[in-house]
Amino acid sequence: MSGHISRRQAIKTLGIAGAAAALPAVSYSRVLGANDRLRVASVGTGGKGWSDLVGVAASPAVQVTALCDIDSSEKHLGRAATKYPNAKTYADWRKLLDNADSVDGVIVSTPDFMHAPVSLPAMQLGKHVFCQKPLTHTVFESRQMNKAAKRNKVVTQMGNQIQSHTAYRTAVALVHAGKIGKVKEVHSWQAGTPSWPRNIERPAGSDPVPKTVAWDLWQGVAPQRPYKSGLYHAFNWRGWQDYGTGQLGDFGCHILDPVFKSLELTAPLELTADAPPLKSDTWTESATVRYVFPGTKYTSGDTLNVTWYDAAGVRPPAEVTAHLPKSYSLPNAGSVLIGEKGTLIIPHVAMPKLFLSGADTEAPIEEVASVDHYVQWADAARGEGEPTSAFDYSGPLTETVLLGTVGIRFPRQTLKWNAQEMTIPNFSEAEPWLTKSYAKGWEPAWI
Repeated sequence: MSGHISRRQAIKTLGIAGAAAALPAVSYSRVLGANDRLRVASVGTGGKGWSDLVGVAASPAVQVTALCDIDSSEKHLGRAATKYPNAKTYADWRKLLDNADSVDGVIVSTPDFMHAPVSLPAMQLGKHVFCQKPLTHTVFESRQMNKAAKRNKVVTQMGNQIQSHTAYRTAVALVHAGKIGKVKEVHSWQAGTPSWPRNIERPAGSDPVPKTVAWDLWQGVAPQRPYKSGLYHAFNWRGWQDYGTGQLGDFGCHILDPVFKSLELTAPLELTADAPPLKSDTWTESATVRYVFPGTKYTSGDTLNVTWYDAAGVRPPAEVTAHLPKSYSLPNAGSVLIGEKGTLIIPHVAMPKLFLSGADTEAPIEEVASVDHYVQWADAARGEGEPTSAFDYSGPLTETVLLGTVGIRFPRQTLKWNAQEMTIPNFSEAEPWLTKSYAKGWEPAWI
């Protein structure tokens, strides 16, 4: 393909999400100097998209030049357009990319199922990408995102922003400093009850589509469904298999992040999930996933067991923390790292608790200061520093989380994982769930 064709032609020719064989990134990348402002576009401006946008734009080195949302109401595109009146506005992200000469970086804060379809062509056009967690909707998409970032030499960051909070940074530092010695096992959990629907059937009928909502654009690559008020847009999509990744997908990239970061984990060797049978369209109300990882320099054996629990009120069994002071109760969400010299509790968004072996009280810890996850990406895109959750890190983390959602479909079946080949050699029946089909006309070119 010639380097002189338009972005519109490239996107039409290569497929809506791909551009995997498209123009070299250098054709469209703007070389930024230390004094240049990063020109940013935001796709998805309501809910988390709003805080992502405001977080990135907090940097004085950022200029918001484009905004995109399928909902023009005051809670979505309207509010963003009011705050950034000089930015161009769009309902269709494809048109934004077709007119992206004034954009250096793209924030992708859509529902999970549209993360890869928007991010991949943006990267192919040489745009730096900040994408919400989980990075993608499928394992295959996550691998493609990682490859695209490397191939196009763009700066990336996943929106697991708690990684940059003092709590998680302190936990990682404690493990790296050897405070609990080599880690023998890990238990992570989310015992809260999400507000989005779970374990229900899709309701019949439809409701009038609000005048502010472009429903066809919201559905994007997913199967076409009738609009139902409050059921999908703007938030409850998380509970639907077509759009979200359930409780594990929602929280796994947060809660398992300090586990991955501190122990330097990569891909699991195998996993076994236990969960009730899935309804046809929604995720379950509970799941337990047992991963086995290769050992690292921070673990005590050749392998490491990491167990994930998500169910209302469910935490690791009592025997896991029986050695801790009786006065201590596990938080509602977090991780327990059991080491040779002690135990580290990493609550979800709270300071870690260090209990050394044989001690009756919590040990003092040295706190590590927070950094700004959003500004870090913007600075790195301008050549200052490095992001800590670039796709070469957050991609494998996301793959592990999404492998758990595959396992949930096959309860009590151990799935051996060949990460290099992206295969499940002992149970090929699960392999189709590593990817998915796409709505006609929206098929990515890299399928």
